[in-house]
Amino acid sequence: MMTPPSEHLDDALHEECGVFGIFGHPQASALTALGLHALQHRGQEAAGMVSYDGTLFHHHHGLGHVADNFANANVIDRLKGDQAVGHVRYSTTGDTLLRNVQPLFAEMAFGGLALGHNGNLTNAMALRKQLVRRGCLFSSTTDTEVIIHLIAISLYSSVEDRMIEALKQIDGAYSLVVMTKDAVYGVRDPLGIRPLVIGKVDGSWCLASETCALDIIGAEFIRDVDPGEIVSLSANGIRSIKPFAPIQSRFCIFEYIYFARPDSVAEGRSVYDVRKKIGAQLAIETPVDADIVVPVPDSGVPAALGFANQAGIPFDLGIIRNHYVGRTFIQPTDGIRHAGVKMKHNANRQMLEGKRVILVDDSIVRGTTSRKIVEMVRQAGATEVHMRISSPPTTNSCYFGIDTPVREQLLAYQYDLAGMTKLIGVDSLAFISIDGLYKAVGKSGRDPKCPNFCDACFTGDYPFPPTDYLEGAHGTAQLSLLTEDSHH
Repeated sequence: MMTPPSEHLDDALHEECGVFGIFGHPQASALTALGLHALQHRGQEAAGMVSYDGTLFHHHHGLGHVADNFANANVIDRLKGDQAVGHVRYSTTGDTLLRNVQPLFAEMAFGGLALGHNGNLTNAMALRKQLVRRGCLFSSTTDTEVIIHLIAISLYSSVEDRMIEALKQIDGAYSLVVMTKDAVYGVRDPLGIRPLVIGKVDGSWCLASETCALDIIGAEFIRDVDPGEIVSLSANGIRSIKPFAPIQSRFCIFEYIYFARPDSVAEGRSVYDVRKKIGAQLAIETPVDADIVVPVPDSGVPAALGFANQAGIPFDLGIIRNHYVGRTFIQPTDGIRHAGVKMKHNANRQMLEGKRVILVDDSIVRGTTSRKIVEMVRQAGATEVHMRISSPPTTNSCYFGIDTPVREQLLAYQYDLAGMTKLIGVDSLAFISIDGLYKAVGKSGRDPKCPNFCDACFTGDYPFPPTDYLEGAHGTAQLSLLTEDSHH
């Protein structure tokens, strides 16, 4: 018999990490800090930066938000040089410790190297064991350090050849920014699962996880880094290296649903526009008579707008989010603990009372937050509560850089639709179909023989086997279970 999900476990998919890099700009560290501010949604646990001034590498790493670490002008002044790489972190592998904050830095035979990673390597544990047997000493618990050691032990003379040799040994999803004394590199895995874009500001080239980071510094968006491409930014300009044979890309479809900022453009598509189209498709597939469409803020807003427009039902903010709540404080009693959801969301009674309400959210993970929100909406006087989800049921864990629970804790894995509906306490519950999701991002549907996106969290169709997890190197899909409910 299945047991209801714990009230104390996290009920959201968390972003992975964000990276930024720039070469040849006199204000490199300041622009990198701004870029990291724009990417804060991708990681809130830690932030770091490494710069180079032609002689020395400088670094600053800290736990917490970007503003906690880089708001002080003295910090930026100490990060001298015209090239820099930065990273915001949400830990998917490795604990939240200062030694795990990226970019990681190492002195190598050819000089210093700094590396920041967005994603997750699925054979990192196996490689780590091999490297330790060879005598490599690890100072962190992140999979990123595996790449550092593979570069270090390579017998090739050039940095680029060392990087290529290292990359051909790793499996997984990765977008990297790498800095040496001569260049800043951007690297994307052959399937292009994680995003990385190229920009240009004041004649200098830069790299970022999302276009919103280019916008904040006034940079021009040039293009996406191609899947399997290494981009070199140096005094000689920009250069492309493609060491992998081209294959069908599998960009993470959840970037469109939730992870990317809505004002970003991902793979040529406006994230905001895609989310509205997802909502419209959801309304076509799962119609219901109601008086009002209400988003679960903030990530549900664009999809709810699209749903309302398509269905011809008024849209309104029936739930208000408090944006000034960080990590939920330690609650000493059950009475206070159960009030925790109201720290972040509160019902707008005037909009809900006496109405049939459609709640639109991006996903259901464990269902704990959904149950609390539904209860709150009913207490505000809603006569009916229907929930519509702008993603298919999340039935599988992600092994490619997104912090998801183990499969057995996912609500859609434990229960069928009727069971989820009853547990959450709604009058009806419906999810967009996988084909409908593909249509919303401009495809005719999902081709199971050659899907255009990584959608394994919905389908179980992993682009490649997650070696570490299959062999039990980690034991579970997630190394740690956190205690914060989170929505954008």
